[in-house]
Amino acid sequence: MTEDRAAAAAAPTSASRVAIVGTGAIAHAHQRVLDTDPGVHVVAVADPSTQVRDAFADQYGIHGRYGTLEELLAAQPVDVVHLCTPPGLHRDQAVAALRAGAHVVCEKPPVLSLAELDEVLDVAREAGREYAVVFQQRTGTAAGHVQRLLADGALGRPLVGICHTLWFRRQEDYYAVPWRGKWATEGGGPLLGLGIHQLDLLGFLLGDWAEVDARAFRLDREVETEDTSTAVVRFANGAVVSVVTTALAPRQTSYVRVDTTLGTVEVEHLYGHDARSWRLTPAPAVTGGAPEPAPDAWALPVDDEPSGHAPLLREVYAALRTGAPLPPVAADPHRPLELVTAIYASAALGRPVTPADLAPGSDLRGAFLHGVEDRRDVGAPA
Repeated sequence: MTEDRAAAAAAPTSASRVAIVGTGAIAHAHQRVLDTDPGVHVVAVADPSTQVRDAFADQYGIHGRYGTLEELLAAQPVDVVHLCTPPGLHRDQAVAALRAGAHVVCEKPPVLSLAELDEVLDVAREAGREYAVVFQQRTGTAAGHVQRLLADGALGRPLVGICHTLWFRRQEDYYAVPWRGKWATEGGGPLLGLGIHQLDLLGFLLGDWAEVDARAFRLDREVETEDTSTAVVRFANGAVVSVVTTALAPRQTSYVRVDTTLGTVEVEHLYGHDARSWRLTPAPAVTGGAPEPAPDAWALPVDDEPSGHAPLLREVYAALRTGAPLPPVAADPHRPLELVTAIYASAALGRPVTPADLAPGSDLRGAFLHGVEDRRDVGAPA
């Protein structure tokens, strides 16, 4: 038995043997949550950077250290693999881990196209394993409370909304990372890499979408992809939502608003929310009047849990241990990726896109269409 396999064998027999692939910043969010779970033992990490890998493993006392996922899987058994790697690697790494008999927990975006997502989920079903995607913005006590109010009709019928991801990413540092800003390795711009979180939260609140009409722009950054996009999304329940996503906004905010027949729902935050981030405002009794008192059922939870990796991973591991289906916080990654795909496709085709355009067998389920208007020289000093 190799030294690594001996170390794995020494782990508690009841604990899930976990590996983390990619030991950059987001991997720390995973590790900190896993450290709180006595039923989890992180036995190995993989990263091509020896310096980054060893610093991470030293910090958390992890014995198994490898340059690649393939080396890790060949050296020791694992029950769950966490993918904290660049998006362009997700499909092949997920397939390899699933076929090796491990469940997979993958950072967003899950893959670079709906076709790739179909492939990974097919492999997961064949292997009898789970593929959980990290969309942590749909977690948190307050988000769940508001989603139930909307689903039950307690907030009335959704009418109009706003979904803004207004973030700031500099050319000199963020886009200096070689895989960022390129279609082949990042898969898209801020719409896929940043805005997909708020699109996922929007879909969690409003359900299925019916039509997207969009445009994409390159306004300032030296990238292949867009740095800004706009869209009008019509949902199956009739609600119409304006979506703006950019990496160019110095005053950063993440904002989702839904106006209904009975009131207004708002959540404003940056990278995570709790009950203090949400506001529910009843409609006024008369035009221009003060809002009516909010019904008791609208009251946000007092002892709430914020959104984040903690509630998501807790529920995922509870399901994995019992063999139950993945919980809503990690299941069905199709909807946010469909919305992203529809926005890119609409911008490229110059027409609205519906779910029928993305049906199985459609070419649009493949790589994103690149309909980006380069406007960097417009308005520039002569």
